[in-house]
This record gives sequence, C-alpha cells and structure tokens, in this order.
Amino acid sequence: MRKQSKMVKAWTQIPARFLPFADVASATLPLGRLFRLSLFQVSVGMATALLVGTLNRVMIVELKVDAWIVALMVALPLIFAPFRALIGHKSDVHKSVLGWRRVPYIWMGTWLQFGGLAIMPFALILLSGDTHWPTWFSYLGSGLAFLLVGAGMQTTQTAGLALATDLADDKNRPQVVAMMYVMLLVGMVVSGILFSVFLASFSQMQLIRVIQGVALMTLLLNLFALWKQEARQPKLTAPSIPRPTFSQSWGEFIKGPQVVRFLIMLGLGTTAFSMQDIILEPYGGEILNLDVSATSLLTALIACGSLLAFSLSARWLSRGYNAYRIAAIGLLLGLIAFTTVIFSEPLNSPNLFRLGALLIGFSGGLFAVSTLTIAMSMERDHMAGMVIGAWGAVTATCAGIGMSLGGVIRDVVAELAMSGSLGTALISPATGYSFVYHIEIYLLFITLIALGPLVAKKPKLGSSKISKFGLADFPS
Repeated sequence: MRKQSKMVKAWTQIPARFLPFADVASATLPLGRLFRLSLFQVSVGMATALLVGTLNRVMIVELKVDAWIVALMVALPLIFAPFRALIGHKSDVHKSVLGWRRVPYIWMGTWLQFGGLAIMPFALILLSGDTHWPTWFSYLGSGLAFLLVGAGMQTTQTAGLALATDLADDKNRPQVVAMMYVMLLVGMVVSGILFSVFLASFSQMQLIRVIQGVALMTLLLNLFALWKQEARQPKLTAPSIPRPTFSQSWGEFIKGPQVVRFLIMLGLGTTAFSMQDIILEPYGGEILNLDVSATSLLTALIACGSLLAFSLSARWLSRGYNAYRIAAIGLLLGLIAFTTVIFSEPLNSPNLFRLGALLIGFSGGLFAVSTLTIAMSMERDHMAGMVIGAWGAVTATCAGIGMSLGGVIRDVVAELAMSGSLGTALISPATGYSFVYHIEIYLLFITLIALGPLVAKKPKLGSSKISKFGLADFPS
C-alpha cells in the first residue's frame, strides 16, 4: 500500500505538459468520462483494422477468395459514407419522449456493427467455396455482413462525434477532437496486433472465434462508452416541436460563410492523402526490396506521425492558433512527404522512404484534426450532427475514392510503362507508383489554392454554448 501511494505521488509530480491530454478535462466533462466516451472510437478502429487489414489478407491467402471480390467487399462499407450528413441531421432533430438525441443512433449503429460481425465469419466461409449452397447466396451473405458493419461504423462515429461536440466546452473542444482521433488509432493498432497473434495458426474455427469476439467487444465497449453520457432533455426532442427537413437544414448549413469552399478543400485534401494508402507498402516491397517485416513497420511509422500531429495540434489549437493555418502546414508538409517518397527510389534509400512515411502520417494528422476542429466550430442552432455528418461524409467518401484511384492508376500506368508505351526511359516498375505520388502532389497544390482565402479566417472555436447537464439514464 505504501509502495502504491509513493507511485501515485510520483505520478502526480509529473508536469501536465508531459502527459498527453492531461488538460482536456473540464468541470462538466471530467477526464474519466471523456475517456469512457472515446471508447466508441476504439470499437470503430477495431472494425476498421479487421476489414481493411486482417480480412483483406485472410480472404485472399487462406480462404482463396478472388482479389476482385475481396476489393469489392472491403469497399462496400463506403456506400454509407455519403449518408453521414443525413444521419447527423436525424440525430439533431430526433423525436423522443425520453429526451435523447444521440444515444439512439449510437446504439442503433452498435447493433448494426454487432449483427454484421456476428454473421460475417460464416458468410466468408461460404464465399471461400466450402459449401453446397449456390454461389449467389455466398455473395449475398458476405455483402450483407460488410454492409451492416459499414452502416454501423458510419452511424456510430457520426452520432458519437456529435455527442462529443455537445459535451465539450469552448476551451477544450480542440483537445477533445485530438483525443478522439488518438483513440481511433489506439483501437486500430492494438486490435491489429491482437488479430495477428490470435490468427497466427489459422483455421476456420479460429477465424469465427476472432470475428465474433470483435462483435462482442464492440457491444460491450459502446455500452460502457454510452452509459450516462447524454443528459435527457425532452424539451429538445418533444414530438410537438416543428422539425426542419434535411434539405432545409442542409441549405441553411451551406449558406454559412465559406462552407462550400471548406468542403471542397476538405475533399481535395482527403483524396490527396488517401491515394497512397494501398500502394505505400507494395512500393517498399517491390521497388526498395523491403521484406514483410520492414513494410509492416511503415504502418507503425505512419501511426506515430499521426499521434505526434494530434498531440501538437491539440496544444496549438488550445492556445488559439488558427486552425486553417494548421491545415495549410499539414498540406505543405505533405508536399515534402511525397517528394521524399519519390526520391527514395532513384537514391535507393529505405531510410528516406521511412522518413517519407512518417511525414505522411504527421502531415495527414495535422490536416485531419484541424479540419474536424473547423467543422466542429461551425456548429450552430443544434446542428452539430449535420456538421459532423457533412465532414464525415466528405472525408470517408473521398478517402474511398482516393484509395481506389491510387490502385487503379498505379496498375494502368505500370502496365503501359512496362509495355514501352510511355517510352523506353519509363520502363520501370516504379513508374506506376511515382505517377500516383505526383498526382497527390498536384492535388495538394490545388487544395492549397482552395484553402488560400480561408487562411485569413480564424474560426471561433466552440461558438455554441454548452448548458449544464444533469443525470442521464441508459435505455433498457
């Protein structure tokens, strides 16, 4: 006991500036409550790591599923991305005698995730051909599983971030944004490590256990995250209150100063940073001859860069730095990052390539956190869900488009280059990759042009007033 008290005393003597997010708490939102709320981001990160990382490899290698089918299934969750603005609007104007706006949508999204993950392993086994059922049934089952998980992730994250916006006060909103992003990365990294451990000796039964374990953890994490978070406010959800339609709310939202330009800039920047997502590791393996272990380290480098960006941006924004200028810094560093990756091939420098990956994570992190903070500062007249939904719809949709374009452009240009159609000087497997990275650089320049008129505008972070909350009960 004495030893424990000494450890606690030593811990409290560490200056707050060395403890990430130690100053994010407020009187209305203590650190413990905020950490608990952020667990919904862990569940989203866990599902993302499962779909994009683990299942991508397992379906192709162990289950012998055609690559084009795998790509289609992994892309299916993005179908719901454009509907995030509608989901956010619905949570803004939700009618309920219980007085909740965000909780019903987070809970509904949780059950959609749980349902999709519960049926997914069996659907994948059918898809692998280990069945007497017709082929169309396996496609239908797998497609339904991925669609349910995607719809659940989009719904949960949109309503969850809107709830965080409701609860955070003016001063601490930037740190809350950064912390939510950090928890998303934590969920992805930790779950990815656990998946690799549990599936080291692969079997279909082990796959079923792992995916259904993820389903159960999703339900438990989100239940714990939601418990007594949103206050019951019947005056905001009474059925008698007139509700604007989605088109009316959307029209009012985009009438805001420079909102359309901001969304265009957001889409361009997200596409630019996303095109390299599926070709960065193959570039290291095919062009720089890095082994699997070395290319796997790239994910950790990008994550470390993002974490550093989140920590710094939270500090800068809390001190009143212009969020648009931070986004511009992220774009400028992105130019250096992609240039570094391009020059790693002619210089045959794996270390230069690793530095480029680290810079991609750092610059992309600055851009993501600053743009979400700007979006949260646009909240007005109980439209947090609409604003966060619009941000999420643009980023998720453009990220999917960017990843798809990156893979397609790389394949098409590489085939043309290796066939000699582009000239003898470009006959190299690196040409396809380099072409994509150059396009990303051009897109970043275009994004900077779109951002230019906004940089002089300093958003008033947290312009909405947060009222005092009472007790909130969870629905049975």
